[in-house]
Amino acid sequence: MDITGKKYHFIGIGGIGTSGLAKVLMKNGAVISGSDMSDSPVIEQLCAHGAAVTLGHSPDNIPPDTNEVVISAAITGANPELARASELGLPIYKYSEMLGLLFDTYTGIAVAGTHGKSTTSGWLSWIFDKTGKKPNFIVGADIPQLGGSSGVGNGRLFVAEACEYDRSFLNLHPKIGVVLNIEQDHLDYYRDEDEIVDAFADFAAQTDLNGVLIANGQDKNVARILRRFKTGPKIITFGLEAFCDISARNLELTNGCYEFDVCQNNALLGRIRIGLPGQHNVLNALAVIAAAMAAGLDFATLQKELGGFTGIDRRLMLKAKIDEITILDDYAHHPTEIRASLKAIREKYAPRRLWCLFQPHQYSRTRFLLDDFAESFKLADITIVPEIYFVRDTAESKSKVSAETLVERIGQHQCQALFIRDFAGIVDHLKEHVTDGDLVVTMGAGTIWKAADEYIQWLREHR
Repeated sequence: MDITGKKYHFIGIGGIGTSGLAKVLMKNGAVISGSDMSDSPVIEQLCAHGAAVTLGHSPDNIPPDTNEVVISAAITGANPELARASELGLPIYKYSEMLGLLFDTYTGIAVAGTHGKSTTSGWLSWIFDKTGKKPNFIVGADIPQLGGSSGVGNGRLFVAEACEYDRSFLNLHPKIGVVLNIEQDHLDYYRDEDEIVDAFADFAAQTDLNGVLIANGQDKNVARILRRFKTGPKIITFGLEAFCDISARNLELTNGCYEFDVCQNNALLGRIRIGLPGQHNVLNALAVIAAAMAAGLDFATLQKELGGFTGIDRRLMLKAKIDEITILDDYAHHPTEIRASLKAIREKYAPRRLWCLFQPHQYSRTRFLLDDFAESFKLADITIVPEIYFVRDTAESKSKVSAETLVERIGQHQCQALFIRDFAGIVDHLKEHVTDGDLVVTMGAGTIWKAADEYIQWLREHR
């Protein structure tokens, strides 16, 4: 891929993925321009690195000597810049398509799965950076220890989070592919679970024949795709079961986090303690260990360094502890993630009462997974639900389910749940009812974190 001196224009350059891709292209000698609807620290950083970014969308934003145009997933055919690019006959690439073209020029490590993609790809990026491999990486969330969600290194490794929505991960052809788990999600795009499994099978099949496929050995849907491989890359499974190639044994909970023995083909490699809570992060750690060893790191190095990773933005993130009230923020927006996060919170913090402020993400997801959502809050003492976060939904989807419906269903599982329409009302409720020893977690992929910020500000002023 010839990049040096090439001029790319990004429509929607401020997103986590598009901004990261623009940085890596610039590092490789490309000239970058772009536009976005609003300013942000991400855009300020891009400008500091030499990108020419305009706020707002206009046909005039496209420089006359542009070679190719890259669009974020949020850009529709109605965008005036996209229409102008089409008129000019410029090559137009979706973000995921351009990422795939660049990714294929490196030793690529792609991390896929319904859950845990960002944490695992962030953890891998950090461990490679920590051990001097200086990777390039694009992850779907900020990694505080690396200063952002993307980075440019001088090494040959490129770590990318591989998203299954819109089958965008099929643009990646990794040397090391990782499949963490496969469940129903994005049912606004996929017909059913079988179609999701087929898409993951296609992703796994794109792993280099001389590479390695790292796969969850105890996930039933992952097992379905592994059975399809007659020839292909080397397969390494991970899990808590002894039959997995890389396994965790003798788990012990210490100060809210797990330590465990790591075995390879039933031979003990050593004991590791991780710094992230929850048994789901034991599985993520095993995937990191397997992928890092496949990329050349030895276990002794991993044993020494792995526990130093402190996590990524909005994943069981401690926002504040004021007097005896603890406030966390978490990105969980799928029933499996909610259960895992609430269990991890109970193990690490043992709160007197656990308040979960859950903002459902998408009407379609809420409707398709309603029964599963309804029973996923059993480990919370009180669940508060505001209006559903509207994104990628149709008017028909919006008419078929509501936040009140979810609250009613949660209550049918003998769980206390309240519908409070807006964040201001939620914060008022917390002010009146939360007491010392309680823990409040905001949860969801939307903007519910704003309620945590507002409540923390009030606590600091009144406590």
